[in-house]
Amino acid sequence: MSARRLDARSLRDLVLDPGSWTSWDTPVPPRAVDDDYAAELARAAEKSSQDEAVVTGEGRLRGRRVAVVAGEFSFLAGSIGVATAERLMAAVERATDEGLPLLAAPVSGGTRMQEGTVAFLQMIGITAAIARHKEAGLPYLVYLRGPTFGGVLASWGSLGHVTIAEPGAAVGFLGPRVYEALYGEPFPEGVQTAENLAAHGLIDGVVPHEEIADVADRALRVLAARSTWHRQGEVEGPVAGDGTDADDPEDGRSAWDVVTASRRPDRPGVRQLLRTAATDVVTLNGTGAGEYDPGLLIALARFGGAPCVVLGQDRRGQSLSAPLGPGALREARRGMRLAAELRLPLLTLIDTPGAALSVAAEEGGLAGEIARCLQDLVMLEAPTLAVLLGQGTGGGALALVPADRVLAAANGWLGPLPPEGASAIVHRTVDRADELAASQGVRATDLWRDGIVDRVVPERPDAADEPVEFCRRLGRVLAEELAGLLGRDDVERMRARTRRWRHLGR
Repeated sequence: MSARRLDARSLRDLVLDPGSWTSWDTPVPPRAVDDDYAAELARAAEKSSQDEAVVTGEGRLRGRRVAVVAGEFSFLAGSIGVATAERLMAAVERATDEGLPLLAAPVSGGTRMQEGTVAFLQMIGITAAIARHKEAGLPYLVYLRGPTFGGVLASWGSLGHVTIAEPGAAVGFLGPRVYEALYGEPFPEGVQTAENLAAHGLIDGVVPHEEIADVADRALRVLAARSTWHRQGEVEGPVAGDGTDADDPEDGRSAWDVVTASRRPDRPGVRQLLRTAATDVVTLNGTGAGEYDPGLLIALARFGGAPCVVLGQDRRGQSLSAPLGPGALREARRGMRLAAELRLPLLTLIDTPGAALSVAAEEGGLAGEIARCLQDLVMLEAPTLAVLLGQGTGGGALALVPADRVLAAANGWLGPLPPEGASAIVHRTVDRADELAASQGVRATDLWRDGIVDRVVPERPDAADEPVEFCRRLGRVLAEELAGLLGRDDVERMRARTRRWRHLGR
C-alpha cells in the first residue's frame, strides 16, 4: 500500500529544520495558451495553492544549508511544462553556483501533454543542469514519491548519487493507463513499485517520510565531507600494536594456516566492520541499472571522521551456489563513479573465495567486467585504499586491488586461484594445496615483503576469536590511512600509483 501522499510544503516542513525555509520561486510569466489550457491552469492553481508543479528553495537540514526542488502533484499531476522546467533548472543552477547539496523530491505523471514536444524536450535541459551540478562535485539526493513516471523518472528522478523512494510508491517509465490503452491489457501488478525497484538494484532503498531527514543527514555527512572533515578535530588513529608500514608481520603462520583462518565462517566481514568501526553509514543498493548481487556491499561511511565510499565483498552474500558474479563488479564500478564524482576516497574490502565459474558468468561478461574494474580503478582520480580482509582469490579479488595504498589483515591473502586449484594445475591433484600456497607467496607477510601490501593489521591470533577488537583496530588504521590520502597532493598521488603498479616485482 502506498504511503499517504504529502504535498510539497508538508514534505518540506517534515524534512527541513523548522523555520529555515526560503523560497526561490519567482512568479510564472503570462502564458500565451488556448482557453481550455488556461482554464486548466487556473483550476490547478486554485486546487494546489501553487502557481506551478514544482516548488524550489533552500533550508537547513540538521543545521546544514541545502537546496530543494520538489514536485507538486495537485498541480496538473506534477507534469512538466516549459515554465515548470525553467523554475527547476534555475534552482539547480543556483544550487550549483552557491555550492549547495541538492535534495529532489519528484512526483509526476511526466510531460505536460498540453504543451507537447517542446515540453517533452525540457528533460534535456533539466538533465544538463543536474549533470553540471554533479560535475562540480556537489551531492544530489533523490526521494521518489508516488507516482513518478515518464520523462521525470527518465531525467531528474534517476540521476541521484543516492536514490530512495517512499513505501508503495508507483514508479515507472510508461504509465499503466497508457500501457493498457496501447496494448489492450493491464500492466502486470507489482512491477512499477518502489519495493520492486529496490529488489532489482534500481534504487537504494524504500524509506518512510519520517526517516528521510535521518538518511539524508547521514548521506550528506559523508558526501559533503570532502572539504570539511578535517575541521572536526584529530582523527582517532592507531594505537601501539595496531601495525605500521615498518612492522615486519612475520608471526610464524604458514601460508596454509592463513588460508584456513580466512575461511572460518565466524570471521568478521565487511558488515561487522561497518557496524563496529564506522559512523554515518548509508548502505546503497545495486548498480542503479537493474542488477543486484548480494556478494558486494556498497556504502557511504566515515572512519574517524574521514569520509569514503565503501566497496566490500560480503562473505555473507557469497557461496558455492551464489558466487561473486559480473553484476557485483558492475556494482563496484558504480561505487567508483560515485567516488570520482564526489571526489571522495574509495575503500575496497576484498574477501572472496573467487568469482563465478558458470555459463551465466561467461555470458554476463565476467572477464570484461574485471578488466573494466581494473581500468576504472587504476585511472580513478579519487584517493583509493584496498584492504585484503580475508580470502583474496582470483579475478574477483584482483578487480579491487590496484589502489594508492594496500593493507592486509594478518590472515588476509591474495592469489591467482584457490590453492587447491593451483595445485590441480601444477600437480594434477588438490592434495598439495599447502605447498602451492607457500610457493606462490600468498600470505600477507609475503605480500608485504614483495611490496604489494604496505601495511599489515595484526590479528591476535585470529580475527574470528576477537571480532570486535579486530574491527576496532582496523577501523583506527583506516581512519589514519584515509586522512593521509585526503592530505596528499592529487598529482603526486596519481604519479605514485602509476609507478607502483608499473614496476611491481621489478
